[in-house]
Amino acid sequence: MNRLIHCKWLPVCGVILLLMAVRLYAGPTPGSYREARDAWQAESASGADNTNAPFTESELQVMQQAAQSLERKLPDPGIKPGEQAPDFTLDNAYGKPVRLADQLRRGPVVLVFYRGAWCPFCNLYLRTLYEQLTAIEARGAQLLLVTPQQPDRSRKQLEEGGYRFEVLSDLDSSVMKAYRLYYELDPALVQVYKAHGLVVEDFNGAGRNVLPVPGTFIIDRTGTVRAMRADTDYRERMEPADIIRALDAL
Repeated sequence: MNRLIHCKWLPVCGVILLLMAVRLYAGPTPGSYREARDAWQAESASGADNTNAPFTESELQVMQQAAQSLERKLPDPGIKPGEQAPDFTLDNAYGKPVRLADQLRRGPVVLVFYRGAWCPFCNLYLRTLYEQLTAIEARGAQLLLVTPQQPDRSRKQLEEGGYRFEVLSDLDSSVMKAYRLYYELDPALVQVYKAHGLVVEDFNGAGRNVLPVPGTFIIDRTGTVRAMRADTDYRERMEPADIIRALDAL
């Protein structure tokens, strides 16, 4: 965690920053996700610590307990290298069905699961991925993203970001489950989020307080996972440079 963030419960500092800035960080984007994340965290935490954050002691405890519970439930999330990637068909942001098997016939796929447009860490990751899209495509690969949010939310995100990659909506959570990333937000944490203006159901749909552990999978043309990263700490993501190295190794 960035040293500028002073927090009695370190695992919840990321939640605090997330709720402090649901909007996309608009500053300069460094060349890696980690650098972009650290720059955003430094800016968000500048001149502030948890004594100024609008959270009660009990809310901080809820955040801490939810983080620990998720680590226990998913100690090693995501399907692993050497496993066959489960096939699926999901609608994209414009209602067009996209099937993984069809995409793999064209070349390798970089499959990324993210939480939604409300998550600044996800927004930072999408931006750094987009910066590497030309390099990904130069290696014959495609970038596919999967999220539990509604297609209209993804469409708005694509249009505002000027992105030209596919974002697919996993509205029944079946793909998140197949890739062993699915979890449900603790009800107490949902209430903390809502109390501070973050309503996940506004993005996912009524009753769907569900998310994926953020994960990235490099899938070769045979449908085999060749590299991956998934982490219950949603601040952590697979670096674009590691994605490029994995594609070069295919």
